[in-house]
Amino acid sequence: MDTLLPFERIKRIVLERRKSKTSVSYGKSPDCRSVQELIDYGIININKPKGPTSHQVSAYVKDILGLKKCGHSGTLDPKVTGVLPVATGRGTRIVQALLSSGKEYVCVMHLHKEVPEEKVKETLNGFIGKIKQLPPIKSAVARRERFRKIYYIHFYEMREKDVLFKVGCQAGTYIRKLCHDMGAKLGTGAHMAELIRTKAGPYNEDSMVTLQDVRDAIHYWKEEGNEKYIRSVIHPIERGVAHLPKVWVLDATVASLCHGVDLATPGISKVESEIQADEMIAIMTLKEELVALGQSKMTSKEMVTKEHGIAVSVDKVFMEPGVYPRLKEEAEAPLPK
Repeated sequence: MDTLLPFERIKRIVLERRKSKTSVSYGKSPDCRSVQELIDYGIININKPKGPTSHQVSAYVKDILGLKKCGHSGTLDPKVTGVLPVATGRGTRIVQALLSSGKEYVCVMHLHKEVPEEKVKETLNGFIGKIKQLPPIKSAVARRERFRKIYYIHFYEMREKDVLFKVGCQAGTYIRKLCHDMGAKLGTGAHMAELIRTKAGPYNEDSMVTLQDVRDAIHYWKEEGNEKYIRSVIHPIERGVAHLPKVWVLDATVASLCHGVDLATPGISKVESEIQADEMIAIMTLKEELVALGQSKMTSKEMVTKEHGIAVSVDKVFMEPGVYPRLKEEAEAPLPK
């Protein structure tokens, strides 16, 4: 069965608008940042343990790294474990790009009465697609019905009254409520017994680390000068936009974007295919640095072919002004005939 989130199903190719090289005189590849730069501007994929809240886990990371702020990408209940990306330092705003991304969970649902396995499978499959949910009484949002998408449900096994399954869903889907609704549909009643988050946007179980791993990595770096472990624990902030469609801009365009100017087509070097209007877009330098996030105002084809017009409306700027100087290159020149 297909167990891919929507962004994982899209096969994108890079479309070139204008050949351009990037100067070695300014900016740097994310992989070339120092450890301190990573700590001040990175993401850690924490394997959240049972017990603390997501906010408490984020606070632990902040204290371990000696930072003033950290932010997590979506609340998990204290009893829930698994993928919890935590953004560090000035990179905390990247969590907005992760909050709206798809999620995946592995769940144990306990039925209140025994039911034939085939009926359980049939019921689970009936929840794939658009569903209506009323958030639980204890939730962080207003308690009113809303629609959410279930991308896939994969049944693993059933032992007596316990059902093990994997679910991929839209952000904001309550799995505890999903289990309750499944139990109601079965006519038996049910509740969520165990839950592990296995994906949050581009992050999955493969890159998870524990809080102790973070503490150990800091120790090896500070006390022994060994950067290997800390570099495997903290990822560049750009990892947090791996699931978003991308537009790469000319060096000459970066400085104006850092001051919040919208991206016009003459400043584009290349774009990914399959971009539609009104999507969240990551604007990148030719060194693969994240400049800003914004909303697409054109399709991929229009970004490549149109001589003028706003391609991306800038929402959040991540690169600090001054990294790239204002250049008097022909960034606004029309495309060659």
